Amino acid sequence: MSDEVLLTQEGYDKLEAERDELVSVKRKEVSERLKEAISYGDLSENAEYDAAKNEQAELEERIHKLETMMRNAKIINENDVKGDKVNVGLKVSVKDEDTGETMEFVIVGSTEADPFAEPAKISNDSAVGAGLLGKKKGETAEIPVPDGILHYTVEEISKL
Repeated sequence: MSDEVLLTQEGYDKLEAERDELVSVKRKEVSERLKEAISYGDLSENAEYDAAKNEQAELEERIHKLETMMRNAKIINENDVKGDKVNVGLKVSVKDEDTGETMEFVIVGSTEADPFAEPAKISNDSAVGAGLLGKKKGETAEIPVPDGILHYTVEEISKL
């Protein structure tokens, strides 16, 4: 997980907020459950204790993962990104040349991807995201996907 993690400032702030919530609130809750389970006595047959220990392990793993992502984060500064070609942190409007449908995407790092957002946030590592990177307005990208090849023409590139 030592690879660079591309994030917008908003994405970094969300990771930080989640980490803070887990550290300051969830840790205490799990600790209380552990204390309560220990008070029941015999730990060898204590399902509550086992469940609390598992929850604690999962919590610590998630905290570690968030901290690693934050440590390796490269925050994409909106002011540093030019809007002349598709890049992380930009919104792009494309036309599907096969169907005539127009779609909008925001190109983000993989940890921020949310295909159900409006507009969809797609990862720069995804087939579509990677295929659009570096394209200028008016250029067509041929993007290989499992169902065939998509033909997307970049109609508009804008900052968020």
